[in-house]
Amino acid sequence: MENKTDKYKCGMVSIVGRPNVGKSTLLNAIIGEKVTIVSKVPQTTRNQVRGIYSDQRGQIIFVDTPGLHKGTDNLDKYMHKASTTAIPDADCIIYLVDTQRRIGEEEEKIALRLKNLKVPVIMGLNKMDKRNGLVPEYIDMWEDVCGCKVSEMENFVLLTLSAIKETNIDRLLDIVFNYLPEGEPLYPTDIISDTPKKMVIADLIREKLFRYMKDELPHSIGINIDEMTPVKSKTFLIRATIYVEHDRQKEIVIGKAGANLKKIGKEARIDLEDLLETKVFLDLFVKAKDRWRSDESLLYDLGYSEDQ
Repeated sequence: MENKTDKYKCGMVSIVGRPNVGKSTLLNAIIGEKVTIVSKVPQTTRNQVRGIYSDQRGQIIFVDTPGLHKGTDNLDKYMHKASTTAIPDADCIIYLVDTQRRIGEEEEKIALRLKNLKVPVIMGLNKMDKRNGLVPEYIDMWEDVCGCKVSEMENFVLLTLSAIKETNIDRLLDIVFNYLPEGEPLYPTDIISDTPKKMVIADLIREKLFRYMKDELPHSIGINIDEMTPVKSKTFLIRATIYVEHDRQKEIVIGKAGANLKKIGKEARIDLEDLLETKVFLDLFVKAKDRWRSDESLLYDLGYSEDQ
């Protein structure tokens, strides 16, 4: 599918799906650089993260959303709203599914939400680099929800993908550009993201925590960037507070004689120096705060707010 016109195109594309299907990995593969956190832990993306792709055909503003999921505390509600509000404004939807994962109620609810949209939908059948996928089941599910065969659907495309191996990324871009309206670029063509720098830094630190902490811990972790200050030529001071929900979690994050925190800080500092292109002094502090995920004032400070 090629562009029907040589005129410049510009539009917004939302990447949606349930948690941990590979949305962030796909966005990073499209942009060619890391613009959003990647982890095997579900629900690691907590905000809408915009990745901006530009070439001679036009500009695509990709929105990587938190996975659509149920939740009870204020952070979960914020994440759900961040996902759902990105859908109506899109010029095109990439509905990403994990072909290695069985379909459940959560998947069917997402499909039901998408079926009546008036914008094109691309179903990305992700993780096709692995064997024994469930592609027929996902096609059947979508046909059952929509009430017709995929061959009869307008503005709908099935595309096999492997985000981690970057399979069919160019084909995906061709399809997206075909669907976008004509328009001038909304961002300078040399930038790849409009995510605030503090949020990028916090996510980078959080990613390192995900790598080393136990499975039950990451969703209890929040990062606040308390200070970002140049202290001398080519050196930056970054102070950050790691919030957990109780003292036992604090002990896990710090580790024996501070071993975990030192390891996390070292790896985060290396990536931060690459990101900021300067030397970084990183000072991490761990604080236990009961039910911080429901503290609206703290969530605002951490960047989880509708008006930020």
